[in-house]
Amino acid sequence: MNGADTAWIIVATALVLFMTLPGLALFYGGLVRARNVLSVFMQCYAIACLMSILWLAFGYSIAFGPGESGLWGGLDKAFLMGFDADSLYGTLPEVLFFAFQMTFAIITPALIVGAYVERVGFGFVLVFSGLWMLLCYAPVVHWIWGGGMLADGGIFGDTGTRDFAGGIVVHETAGIAALMIAIFLGPRKNRTTPPHNPGYVMIGAAMLWVGWFGFNGGSQLAADGGAAMALTVTHISAATASLTWALWEKIKYGKASLVGIVTGTIAGLASITPASGFVGPIEALIIGAVAGIMCQEVVNFVRNKLKIDDTLDVFAVHGVGGIFGTIMIAVFGAGTWAAQLGALAIVGLFTIVVTFILIKVVSLITPLRVDAETETNGLDLSVHGERAYEMNS
Repeated sequence: MNGADTAWIIVATALVLFMTLPGLALFYGGLVRARNVLSVFMQCYAIACLMSILWLAFGYSIAFGPGESGLWGGLDKAFLMGFDADSLYGTLPEVLFFAFQMTFAIITPALIVGAYVERVGFGFVLVFSGLWMLLCYAPVVHWIWGGGMLADGGIFGDTGTRDFAGGIVVHETAGIAALMIAIFLGPRKNRTTPPHNPGYVMIGAAMLWVGWFGFNGGSQLAADGGAAMALTVTHISAATASLTWALWEKIKYGKASLVGIVTGTIAGLASITPASGFVGPIEALIIGAVAGIMCQEVVNFVRNKLKIDDTLDVFAVHGVGGIFGTIMIAVFGAGTWAAQLGALAIVGLFTIVVTFILIKVVSLITPLRVDAETETNGLDLSVHGERAYEMNS
């Protein structure tokens, strides 16, 4: 056990949880109508609680168990049976590595929340998120990070897929699942209402930015120069994408918005995530510069051309950003084209199939969408019996 590594990953674990609670909750909550803000908070909070229990029960074992098939890790590590404070994973206590990875298992299904806010059934959120984490996310983790079929020595040979902190594992899977749920749900009855609290959006984005230092820097699993570089390039990409998004918005629409610049921040963070352990500051500058414009154009394409109501642009920002960053690893020579593109295709197809099946099955158990009256009145009061503000907004 290394004391410095352990101390850093303890901090990183707290930072990644901070990304969901309260960062993502505020970021998403500010983007919806006032009558739905508490429902977003509730969804993020309940997902965090449920994923924690399911990760302990089965998720961690599926992802990081010693399974020999390359497809899943088995159940040997279910409920952390047989582990204590002295059990090691590399230079870390394994219970700490479990906790660090648990925060990733929390934020990934929480990202999907942005696609279905303001019209989804709360029961569907919980059942779908729990099953999706176990049956889609955890196996993909095993394939890439747990020594499975896409890792070094797997189907792509000695040079396996490079995904430092989750461009494929987190952002591609969540982005594709979000898009599919948005398609099945159909659009909101009123898509034109602006974000009710851009201040919340900025505060949430700032929390995500800070938490992302743990997300990417912690993925080095050591307190060393690699962690420092990952943290640095993460910041550079985020800052650059923020500015290019705002500049492109100004050129196209005449004004640069607060919601726009902070959405650019998230695009830059998602895009650098898979590459953050393999590139330097100049490459991060390039990745961020492209991401700020590219993700904005995909937002417009999904909304206006495809007419899909991915409410908070999960696919365009997280999905496309993660895919773009994964490809840039090959562009900069840090990974092979076959491994990067092959993994994107395999994981993308797997996510589509599993998500499709889960949407169909879970919809038989609990309604996918709330009724028209509940949607009109807002989920806060109708579903949770509370409202955020003492006004009819």
